[in-house]
Amino acid sequence: MLLDECKSAFLLARRQKWSEQTLTAYDKDLTLLMNYLKAEGIVHPSDIRVRSLRGFLAGEMMRGVSKSSVARRLSCYRSFFDFLEQQELVAANVARSLSLPKKDKTMPQYFYQEEVENLLDHIDGHSFADVRDRALLEFIYGTGVRVSECVALDVDNVMVQEQLALVFGKGAKERYVILGSKAQVALARYFEQRQRVAKGEALFVNQRGGRLTDRSVRRILDQRIAQVPGLRQLSPHGLRHTFATHLLDGGADLRSVQELLGHASLSSTQIYTHTSRERLTRVYQDSHPRSERPRETEGK
Repeated sequence: MLLDECKSAFLLARRQKWSEQTLTAYDKDLTLLMNYLKAEGIVHPSDIRVRSLRGFLAGEMMRGVSKSSVARRLSCYRSFFDFLEQQELVAANVARSLSLPKKDKTMPQYFYQEEVENLLDHIDGHSFADVRDRALLEFIYGTGVRVSECVALDVDNVMVQEQLALVFGKGAKERYVILGSKAQVALARYFEQRQRVAKGEALFVNQRGGRLTDRSVRRILDQRIAQVPGLRQLSPHGLRHTFATHLLDGGADLRSVQELLGHASLSSTQIYTHTSRERLTRVYQDSHPRSERPRETEGK
């Protein structure tokens, strides 16, 4: 089989297991690799060597592709060569010989408490968009759900009186999240208007009654941030970071935050402890009389 035929067979075999988004991403990653291999005169999978893969990935990094993107592509290629090995089209998975590049550690971006209050309290109108947007952002910040989890929710998944919502996370794992009193009130107001426009079971809908998308939520947040003078930009996922950071700042233990976020590993949650420590360090340096650095002696 030629490389293009191998790619088609691989994606077809994974169609029942993966989402369309994942399949599209893998298709793009494999196409990039195959274009490189063809330029090197390689058209059969059995002719691919470790040095070819290494040369391609090194070239991508030299072009400025991020380490996280290179790591994602290598993960794709490992899965692809696993498939080829199972089909006996290659003798071994050459991608397994390469190590994933270490990702640069980045601190999560988040709002301070007063910034969140400025954002949410600024949405005080009575139109459908105002009521919905207040409920939407109160819900994301109050529960810490991923945007994809939020837009996938149906009305039946939310129990406003019990202050609970049933969320379906990564790997189809279910978890309950807790609604704070502000989110509870905002949702109750929203439900009164939602029933006039909704055409299905989606929890959050647009003005035509259809389900909101991830992109819709980003656009709504961008618009609402722009309405608050001096408020810096933040992504919808930043509201999830804000939720976790504020819980830890308030004294919540790491395991509880892990469960509320739906993290499979505690290491994914631990990044927020660094955020909290940075904030505490700034507070200490600004407030404690012994935190000042020694002044240089004049005339030295």
